[in-house]
Parts: sequence; C-alpha cells; structure tokens
Amino acid sequence: MITGSIVALVTPMHTDGEIDWPKLGELLEWHIAEGTAAIVPVGTTGESATVSMAEHCEIVKYTVDAVAGRVPVIAGTGANSTSEAIELTAAAKEAGADACLLVTPYYNKPTQEGLFQHYTAIARAVALPQYLYNVPGRTACDMVPETVARLYQNELVVAIKEATGDLKRSKDIQALCDIAIYSGDDATSCDLMLQGAKGTISVSANIAPGKVAAMANAAVAGDETTAKQIDEQLQGIHHKLFLESNPIPVKWALAEMGRIDSGLRLPMTTFDARYHDELREAMRTAGVIS
Repeated sequence: MITGSIVALVTPMHTDGEIDWPKLGELLEWHIAEGTAAIVPVGTTGESATVSMAEHCEIVKYTVDAVAGRVPVIAGTGANSTSEAIELTAAAKEAGADACLLVTPYYNKPTQEGLFQHYTAIARAVALPQYLYNVPGRTACDMVPETVARLYQNELVVAIKEATGDLKRSKDIQALCDIAIYSGDDATSCDLMLQGAKGTISVSANIAPGKVAAMANAAVAGDETTAKQIDEQLQGIHHKLFLESNPIPVKWALAEMGRIDSGLRLPMTTFDARYHDELREAMRTAGVIS
C-alpha cells in the first residue's frame, strides 16, 4: 500500500509544445530525492488530453525506465472511450507501470451502471491494479459511494482518488467498503489523511515535493500538530495553483523556479500576468522561492 505524497506530475514541454525529455528526467530525480512516494505521469496535470496516444505511452515508458523501481509508477490511463482506456492501460502494463489511475469518463456523462461497466471492462481486459479517480468538477461525472463499493468487489480495484474536496464523501465511502482513499484536492488533503486516507495525489507536490511529503507522512501517521503546521505554509499554493485551469499555474511556477520551460499545448494558454504576484507570494510562504 502506497502512503504519503504522490505527485500528479506535469509533462515538461518546450515553448513550441514538444516534450522536454531531459527536464522530465530531472523532475523525476528531484521527486525521488525529496521523498515523493509515487509518480503519476500523464494524468490531467500531465496534459493527457493534449498528448497523442503514442506520446502518452512513451511518457509512461520513459517514467518507468527512469524511476527504475525506486518508487511506484501509477500511470494515468483514463479516457472517455472505454476501448481507448483499455488500450492505454494495456500499454502501461507492458511498460511496467505498477498501477493505473482511471478518471471517470468525461463529457459523455455515463450513468452509474455505465461507470461500473466501464471499469469492469478495463479490469477484465488488463490485469493491472486500478486507482479510480472521481473529479466531477472537471469531468461533469460523479461516481457515487455505492458505485465505488460495488467496484471494490473486483480485486483489481484497489483505491480511489477522491477529488470532490468533500470530507463527508470519503466518510460515506469508508462506511461502505475498505477501499484505499487518496485525496485529489490539495486544500483538504491534510484533513482527509488525518481522517484515514492513505495519501494525497497532489498538484502542489510538483513545486513543493519535500514539504508535501513531510505533511502527508505526518498526517498519515496521525501527527496532527506537525501535519497542520506544515499544511498551513502550503495552503497558499494549494489555492493559488488553481487561479487558472490546472496545469497552467503549476507549469508557470515550475518555470519561475527554473525547473522546466514554460511550454503548454493549446487550448491551455500562458498564465495571466495579473495573477503572477499572487502565486509568487504563495510560493514564498511555502518556501519554494525566496
């Protein structure tokens, strides 16, 4: 069971939108050195919606090879087409990923039965542990606790990234089944872990990997005082990294830190200058810039 801070990793790109493979390698080494417990490549933060199928699979393979077993790799393989999700999950397994993260199908808004059949079909097709991912604010699709519990009866469904930010939602899931819960909402992640979640799949960890890892480790261990003290420093970035759509602000922040170039792919655009000072101040409070 993975515990602590799991980074929802950005995909570094040059200003022309091409993937910056050396910078990806550098980010992976930094996260391992800073105590990140696991890596999620090509999730939403990794711009999975704008990389090609071939690039998607190549990013997962590169990550698995670069990490070389030092931490687990949970490949983002979600899609709103079940057949595409199966293809991506099969490629992730072949690449050597330890598990897959499968966002609920976005835009087409399946029923709860449709969600059950979607995840079941993927599990039948590919024997790779599944992390469900519920983020209705982004997908317009909400997986209710009863569906989570029903899916948990499949031995390949091992965890859920719950990104509603609703602490009661996670309690409702816990009342129905023993699935491992991970926060998908940085602002409430400390409270969720103190409530029993195993860790956080974090955007903030991209720019503050050491502090998010320390906070998560303390929270999972039940050390509320330490966890809250660290999280207080992080609350600014938890919120300001969403001044515009993720991953626009976090990629700008990493570029400010000299970690990556500023490249994004349309329809993502450059972080609006009116927000720069707000995010810089939050970064200073978190101790990631001086």
